[in-house]
Amino acid sequence: MKQEGALFVGSGPGGPQWLRLDRANRHGLIAGATGTGKTVTLQGLAEGFSAAGVPVFLADVKGDLAGLAMPATPNAPYYEKLTARAAEIGMADYAPAEAPAIFWDLFGEQGHPIRTTVTEMGPLLLARLMGLNETQEGVLNIAFRAADDEGMLLLNLDDLQAMLTFCADHADALSATYGNVARATVGAIQRQLLALDAQGGGSFFGEPALQIADFMRVDEQGRGQVSILAADKLMASPRLYATFLLWLLSELFEDLPEVGDSDKPKLVFFFDEAHLLFDDAPKALLEKIEQVVRLIRSKGVGVYFVTQNPIDIPDDVAAQLGNRIQHALRAFTPRDQKAVAAAAETFRPNPSVDVASAITELRTGEALVSLLQEDGSPSPVERTLIRPPASRLGPLEPKERAIIRSLSPVGTLYDEAVDRESAYEMLKTRGEQAVAEAARIKAEKNAEKARIAQEKAEAAAERERRRNPSLQDQMLNQVGRAVQRQVANKVAGQIVRGILGSLFGRR
Repeated sequence: MKQEGALFVGSGPGGPQWLRLDRANRHGLIAGATGTGKTVTLQGLAEGFSAAGVPVFLADVKGDLAGLAMPATPNAPYYEKLTARAAEIGMADYAPAEAPAIFWDLFGEQGHPIRTTVTEMGPLLLARLMGLNETQEGVLNIAFRAADDEGMLLLNLDDLQAMLTFCADHADALSATYGNVARATVGAIQRQLLALDAQGGGSFFGEPALQIADFMRVDEQGRGQVSILAADKLMASPRLYATFLLWLLSELFEDLPEVGDSDKPKLVFFFDEAHLLFDDAPKALLEKIEQVVRLIRSKGVGVYFVTQNPIDIPDDVAAQLGNRIQHALRAFTPRDQKAVAAAAETFRPNPSVDVASAITELRTGEALVSLLQEDGSPSPVERTLIRPPASRLGPLEPKERAIIRSLSPVGTLYDEAVDRESAYEMLKTRGEQAVAEAARIKAEKNAEKARIAQEKAEAAAERERRRNPSLQDQMLNQVGRAVQRQVANKVAGQIVRGILGSLFGRR
């Protein structure tokens, strides 16, 4: 089923539901309890955007979204269910098809490594990543400022660790310039940095840094590339996962030019397990998230949050999400009941749909859908059977993943890390030079002490020799005196003889 400038989402009693491409950058929400079909909905939307020439980024938290790269062939899992759903909603043109995929992985195991520098991450997100308190975040800001003033690049965690050591060693001088730097606070930050490295965070920092343009590729057929982040291992460090995706959104916001309203997005970004972004986030970070979500649509980026419970999304952010797909919720607990009530209130009413009742009755693959219309207003909520993906449901075999990775349009650009001179090397060199200079000065001082000691010893020996001449000196003195007497006597005799000769000669 096709409609110019729109993606087919599904169909129900109210007819087919279409997501307009020129309203897709108004963001969206896909919510629902576990097992209700959120992932399949995400997969179908990603296919639709890709086919329309829109690049897509998504995080594969369970490993099954990698199936986007392979068609749903008859021998693939769930093929019969997919074709049955297609027939049920009247998709006469349903046919297996893959999407062009690029695999990424922060750890470099299941895809191209993704790296950024410590400087690009910035102190705010790093503080969130390490769980720092306000005082520690302040000292981290000083470390960044000092590195900038010293002309030192902060590329990886070694650089930051070395810079923190520098701050501790020069705490008094830095405190006078930037504000209080307590050695104990620096030590606490360094311990958190070690914990981050132990969780695998160190592999995320370094070069070559990710180029945002590589997330916005289109293949030879005009299909948008689907960048799939392998996040199954990353989910073991939920703070790293959430901070990475927020950093990526921030980079998109900062790097992309303003485009205003366009006929389709430049990129669509799916943020799965979105509640992790907001859990325990400080006020400053929440304000940054709300700002990015509010303004990034003008850069042509659509952000779609995927979460179990709609109340996981703060009100200021939820207010920006115009396209909504709500799968079933379970009203087992007071919090669940609150979520059901909140979800029912956020939809534009439809007299033919009792949202509060329907939201707990929806079957797997069925959702309540409200999408932005041409005038920008949300459509009345409709009970909808979601379209089936044309790609495989489920993970890829390692061999299949390896083949697709080998054909990646980014080649081997990111596969080998580069370690150029930065703060760690500069501080190490500076330290080695300081040690060498100290050794030189010490050697010169020791040589001077030895010279002075030698001169003192020689002077003392001379004084001692004069006070207590040796036997040899005494003998030399006696011989000298005897020679002197002989010379004197000889001279005296010659003088006397000369005088007497003169006298007798006169006679």
